[in-house]
Order: sequence, then structure tokens, then C-alpha cells
Amino acid sequence: MISSFLLDDTGLHRSEVAPGAPVPERTLWIDLLEPSADEEQRVESQLGIDVPTREEMREIETSNRLYEEAGALYMTATVVTKIDTDRPESGQVTFILTPDTLVTNRYADPLPFRRYIAYAARHAAQCTSAIAVLAGLLEALVNRIADVLERIGGDMDTLSSEVFTAPAPGMRRRTRDYRAILERVGRAGDLNSKAREALSSLSRLLVFLQQAEHPQMNTEMRNRLRTLSRDVTQMSDHAGFIASKVQFQLDATLGMINIDQNNILKIFSVATVVLLPPSVIGAIFGMNFDLIPTSSQPWGFWGAIGMMVLSAVVPWWAFKRLGWL
Repeated sequence: MISSFLLDDTGLHRSEVAPGAPVPERTLWIDLLEPSADEEQRVESQLGIDVPTREEMREIETSNRLYEEAGALYMTATVVTKIDTDRPESGQVTFILTPDTLVTNRYADPLPFRRYIAYAARHAAQCTSAIAVLAGLLEALVNRIADVLERIGGDMDTLSSEVFTAPAPGMRRRTRDYRAILERVGRAGDLNSKAREALSSLSRLLVFLQQAEHPQMNTEMRNRLRTLSRDVTQMSDHAGFIASKVQFQLDATLGMINIDQNNILKIFSVATVVLLPPSVIGAIFGMNFDLIPTSSQPWGFWGAIGMMVLSAVVPWWAFKRLGWL
């Protein structure tokens, strides 16, 4: 699908380009969302650019993601999509900045694009040029990642409270579902790694854009991009801090699981030691011999029962005395 964005007095307004129709003149932003081969060729022939394919957008080499060709800047960034689902994904968005037009090629519809489209429709002064539109889109992407990092940090604080908070006095210690906690930690770590990947991609893109020559690049725009680059750097450091918290939370949860398992094994071990002497006594008095001491006495049965009870109580009392129970 090809969307054309034209600027008027109120803002940047979107219109869908009909199949076979040319892109309107004075279009400031051309958005290609899951374009077909025919739609890519139409944009290429009209603007004289080479729109990269989906496979080319996935290349990880910086030289294939950031380059200048025929007066146009080609920049491919990694973005995080489906953040509000259980399976967030990483996608690629290519920004092609010509002297007068911005072209975006994407195969996902992340929330920052939708937010910026709604914002640009009401703020004409913030999208007066193609490079201003590009800066606005990059700011929307960075703000979204900031929201993601804030949410992950909040989730880590909640998980820490669930794992380490002791029960209130007089309340029974409840059994925690550590499997569910591990799943939440894993999802947070995966989302954080995708956010760090996106920040690294945006950082390289911003450095390339600031160093490139473009007719619409002025001092105000360079300062805007420089500020955005500093924000990305600080957020990358914060994402590294969150990664260490995720690792700590993972180690702590695994440690608590080991403690619970050791407590269970300790209970079985103590039960085995407590029940072993009565089992030995019962086995001795249950032997099929003619002569067993006290077997012919009237009190022999109750004496054996008493010995078995005593042999079980004494180890239990000793363990209790030593603080093992």
C-alpha cells in the first residue's frame, strides 16, 4: 500500500494512492506499507531511487543499512513491534531521504508511526520538510522504546517484591509459582534485548544522518538530531542496567527454587532418619524365629511398640534441638 502525505495549513494529511496512479506532486512523505513489487517499481521510477527489498533490509552490515546513492540517503533501522503482546518482534524500517521527499518502506505497522501520523495531522509547524518528518518519526520511535524500558523496569520491581518480600507476621508462607516468575523474567529479558538492538540501530542511523550532507539540514535540525542522539545513548546505558537487573532477578529466582528444593529434600531426609529405627525394631521383632526375647511375655507387644515410638521421638527431638527442623 502506498500512502501519500501532503502538508497544508493544519498539518500533514494522508491519502492512499490508487493502484496505477502516480504519487501526487509536492508529496512530503511517501509511506510504503507491505508494498508489492509493482508498487515499489512505481515509486522507484517516479523518484529515481532504488527501494530495497525485504531481504536487503534484513542485512546486518552497516554498509548495507546506511549509505548514500544518487543524492538520496538510505537508512535502515531496527524497530520493536507487537510490544503489547506475549511475543514482541523485531522488524526493519528503511528511510530514504531525497532532497525533497521522505520515503519509508516497512513491513510492519508499529505504534510510533500511527502516533506520529495523528500528531503531524494537527501540527503543521513540526513537519515543514522531509527531514523534519524523519526527525519526528525517529523521536516517536525513541519515545516508544523509552516507554518499553520504563515498563520493563516496573515489571522487575514487581517481580523483586514477589520473590523477596517475606510474609507478614502471623501469616502462613505461601508457595510461589516460580515457573510463572521465570516466564515473566524471560519475557522481560527478551523484550529488553530487542529494545537494546533497536537503540543500537537508531544510534548508528543518527550518527550517519548528522554527518551526511542534505539541502534541508540546518543548524536547528542538527541540534535536534544531536539531542536525540544523546537520548539514545543514555537510554542504551539504562537498557544495560535493566539487563543486569533481569540477570540478577533470574539468578535470584533460580536460587529461591534451589532453596525450596533443598527444604523439601531435608524434610524427606529427616523423615527417613526418624522412621528408620522403628523399621529396624519392627523388622527384628517380626522375624520368624522360635525364640525372640520378650516375645512370650504379656507385655512384649506393647514393649516393642514403645521402643519403636521412643526410637522415632528421640531423633526428632535431637533434630529439633539442633535447629535442623
